[in-house]
Amino acid sequence: MKAGRPFPSRSDSRDIDVANSSLFYTEDHEAFREQLRRFVAKEIRPHAFAWDEAGSFPRELYRKAAEVGMLQIGFPERFGGVEADRFYTIILHQELARGCSNGVAAALNSHTISMPALARLGSEALTRRVLSRVLSGEKIAALACTEPSGGSDVGAIRTTATRVGDHYVLSGEKTFITSGMRADYFTVVARTGGPGTGGLSLFLLEGDTPGLQRSPLKKMGWLASDTATLFFDDCRVAAENRIGAENSGFKALAESFNDERLGLAAASIGYARVAFEEARNYAQQRETFGKRLSKHQVIRHKLVDMAQRIETSQAYLELTAWKMDHGLNPVADVCMLKNQATQTLDHCASEAVQIFGGAGYLRGSTVELIYRDVKPNVIGGGSEEIMKELAGRCLGL
Repeated sequence: MKAGRPFPSRSDSRDIDVANSSLFYTEDHEAFREQLRRFVAKEIRPHAFAWDEAGSFPRELYRKAAEVGMLQIGFPERFGGVEADRFYTIILHQELARGCSNGVAAALNSHTISMPALARLGSEALTRRVLSRVLSGEKIAALACTEPSGGSDVGAIRTTATRVGDHYVLSGEKTFITSGMRADYFTVVARTGGPGTGGLSLFLLEGDTPGLQRSPLKKMGWLASDTATLFFDDCRVAAENRIGAENSGFKALAESFNDERLGLAAASIGYARVAFEEARNYAQQRETFGKRLSKHQVIRHKLVDMAQRIETSQAYLELTAWKMDHGLNPVADVCMLKNQATQTLDHCASEAVQIFGGAGYLRGSTVELIYRDVKPNVIGGGSEEIMKELAGRCLGL
């Protein structure tokens, strides 16, 4: 897959047809976009409300997603992945948003936060056995990091992994685990050393390991995704299932933080755009006081404000992705982008419901579903407050 275009120089910028070109997306990118758009329109969008009400979706969807290249983006080719630039990831998240089910998207992508460390640091045999099955849609993977007492404070993790011969014994619990009930594999963050982030290690835990118990959680939104609390009652994990060196787990996780937040930002902007399009279409059809809603200045201004926020956020997203693809580490930008994108989603979802009025508050309404699904984007991957604090540090404040 081709990388995005470099920025044009002053000398050649006049040759670009701005209306029909992009600095970042090639023909290959657009072909991938069209492929995903057809898949989402056929396999996800028609079922979004039913799956939301059922609190689940068919496991077969993972295999279908793998067949169109949805699960493999960003992973090494030798394990069945597709190595590609981050603009493919942006397309992936934003086309999934057109399915209008954040829960389905989150579940299909749970491997993108659980498997990168394994792909980089796992043994060849372990990675080949596990990752190839996940990328083919045969197996499901999840990250087990968050704890009831920890939240965003990874350094406060209490789950322990004690070395006993050629095994480790896991004891503790995790919560808010996306795909926690279904997952066949877990990347578990556990304490093998002293306090703080320097004492953490990563382990690949099989879903059928004795001593692992799962309890489902009921949520406000993201209903189609399964979320669980996990309990580790002296789970034995082979030492060869440790991912990377002992006590280096936090560093391994941190290497994926930027990409996780970039993905959350892309998805948030995608859902904001769907909310805008739904509200715009409704306003152009609905009549009040003898004219269409879109002819009322107050509604028109709401829609313009939504569009302005979306396009501003999209530009920041693409510039940040370009920086990352060119070897930069724009942590402050990633943090501020994540907040910008989720604030845009929050605003657009709320305004879309307002434009719909009572109809926007009813189940079966796309804008109601998006509105109910906003908060996990704001909290997940580092809360808004954590993002501001981290950005502040990077800016020397």
